[in-house]
Amino acid sequence: MTGFRSYMDLALREARAAAARGEVPVGAVVVAASGDVIAQAGNRTRELCDPTAHAEILALRAACAALGQERLTGCDLYVTLEPCPMCAAAISNARIARLYYGAGDPKSGGVAQGPRIFAHPQCHHVPEVYDGIGAIEATALLQGFFTRLR
Repeated sequence: MTGFRSYMDLALREARAAAARGEVPVGAVVVAASGDVIAQAGNRTRELCDPTAHAEILALRAACAALGQERLTGCDLYVTLEPCPMCAAAISNARIARLYYGAGDPKSGGVAQGPRIFAHPQCHHVPEVYDGIGAIEATALLQGFFTRLR
């Protein structure tokens, strides 16, 4: 990948902000093919009393609104944690070109774990997937958050 630039630092910033709000520290960033950041978000499920207010969903919604369209063809998504099945389906429906994520999620993941949404025959669009981007920092952030809760 010549000229690759990671935007995981912005996703991690969103995750840290989510943790500061008492949310599970997950952050997401949508980037256009030009390299412009279109949207970024962190989890807000508690704040919004909305079980669908995951970082990925909020970032996808904001990016679609910013572009005035329901598809994000050619865009990349950076997220600090492996997307859950709900978010993986939304990523497919949005036609994200490439998904970059940090920490794997053996308990609730939907990409490399569990239902593996992108491998399902009913999945109409499969993005390129790259895992482990910023995994050490993302994992430490999540572990620290849950340690403080206990």
